[in-house]
This record gives sequence, structure tokens and C-alpha cells, in this order.
Amino acid sequence: MSGEVRLPPAVQERLLRLQQLQQTLQSILVQKQQLELELLEIDRALSELEKTPDDAVIYRSVGSLLVRSEKDKVTNDLKERKELTSMRVSVLGKQEERLRSQIKELQGKLQRDLKPFSPPT
Repeated sequence: MSGEVRLPPAVQERLLRLQQLQQTLQSILVQKQQLELELLEIDRALSELEKTPDDAVIYRSVGSLLVRSEKDKVTNDLKERKELTSMRVSVLGKQEERLRSQIKELQGKLQRDLKPFSPPT
């Protein structure tokens, strides 16, 4: 025998599940970060709109075009987008918490599973 230790199938499945959970968590963190950046941009745009007179000419980006629009409409659209984006960030935050909890629980089980395989200290 080459001294190679074969892990039981249940332990291998837990390890695979842990990897999947960690990948999912990473994906959620990236999405959450992108949405948080979007929120910053929306806040910056709303802040600039507040400083702008009501009769100022406002343009909004539509695809690769700039289209003239009314300040009230742009402000309302941005506020709606901010609310929706905030809700999405909140949902991702809850998913993140749930995944972190599942990962921690699974890591604890794996440590118990792998204890018999680790060399004595």
C-alpha cells in the first residue's frame, strides 16, 4: 500500500458540497458588490440632480444614446431603481448569511469526519 487514505463516500460528498457552497457564496458576494457600486452611482446621480435647477436640460442614457428627459421623471426613475437595487442587496445579504452558516456547519462536520484520518499530534 502506498499510504494513501481513501475517504468514505459520505465525506467525499460533504467536501464536494462544501466546494459548491463556497463557489455559490463567492458568486453572491460578487453580485452584491456590483449592486452596491450601482447604489453609489445612483446616489451620486440623485445628489447631482438635487443641485440642478428644475428647468435645466437633463439627458439620460438609453443604450448608446443620450435622450433629453424631464428632471422629475429622471429623479423618480432613479429612486425606483435605488429601491429595487437596495432590495436585491438585502436579499443577497440574507443568502450570504445563510450560506456562511451552512459552510460553517459543514466545516464542523468535516473536521469531525476527518479527525480519524489526521496524524496524532
